[in-house]
Amino acid sequence: MKKPIILTGDRPTGKLHLGHYVGSLKNRVDLQNKNKYDMFVFLADQQALTDHAKESEIIRDSIGNVALDYLSVGIDPSKSTIFIQSQIPELAELTMYYMNLVSLARLERNPTVKTEIAQKGFGESLPAGFLVYPISQAADITAFKANFVPVGNDQKPMIEQTREIVRSFNHTYKCDILVEPEGIYPENEAAGRLPGLDGNAKMSKSLGNGIFLSDDADTVRKKVMSMYTDPNHIRVEDPGQIEGNMVFHYLDIFGHKEDQAKIADMKEHYQRGGLGDVKTKRYLFEILERELAPIRERRLEYAKDMGEVFHMLEKGSEAARAVASQTLSEVKEAMGINYF
Repeated sequence: MKKPIILTGDRPTGKLHLGHYVGSLKNRVDLQNKNKYDMFVFLADQQALTDHAKESEIIRDSIGNVALDYLSVGIDPSKSTIFIQSQIPELAELTMYYMNLVSLARLERNPTVKTEIAQKGFGESLPAGFLVYPISQAADITAFKANFVPVGNDQKPMIEQTREIVRSFNHTYKCDILVEPEGIYPENEAAGRLPGLDGNAKMSKSLGNGIFLSDDADTVRKKVMSMYTDPNHIRVEDPGQIEGNMVFHYLDIFGHKEDQAKIADMKEHYQRGGLGDVKTKRYLFEILERELAPIRERRLEYAKDMGEVFHMLEKGSEAARAVASQTLSEVKEAMGINYF
């Protein structure tokens, strides 16, 4: 019996941080290791170019780093197909065909795109590629006939747009070639969205408020010691608040079952007074290092042979292209444009 297919990936615009790890990477590894799915994991460099076209070196330099992050957290090229989007030209061709099935007005109504356009402040300089990237995403998903796409709840409009394109194509060309994907959404969105060290709602490279998977122990320690806690907790003996305190928020996320009793005691102690921020931060550093040290060690080991890492990406891209090529052939046959 054929396994369901999962497609997932990231825009390579820098190294991946703890927000990526909590929000998607751990889930991908879990799904991969269940051995119930055929998983395709891709580096969406073409999508990244929609708002980084004039600084493409950022994407080029990030490809190897993101691949190292994938391997270090446990995404296994023997179990998952890891590939680079731009190395599959069939995706661009599918995008072109799908563009004729979507109106400009429909793209402009996409809530996710509208929000991102406002956040980036494009104004009159909105790149056409950015506006149509939901169509490119539809090509990515349908090229592999993905049944499931793990995404955050904010990406629901993107999945729905893909489903619309699938229905439109199959109806227009009287076929059932394309597969309508289902989104896999987090049951608890807050648990999958890690705030920044400064308390900002989102961890990001641009805000400088993240811990990267590649950070060494000293860097992690310094970042943890600078974390936002309770600004009114000036003296150790003062009662402190745990709500909005990033140290305790991170402890809740990264603490294991066996840590919960100690974390609960620390919360109670902190709230009544007598527990300083330095002590709580030192404990958080220990918890994070337990998680990050093995990842860091694997990353350093893989980084010793970047030639092999790129060979892995080349093999994955070849395998992915074979699948996408078959889908494109079926699409062109349905459209009646396979002339030779």
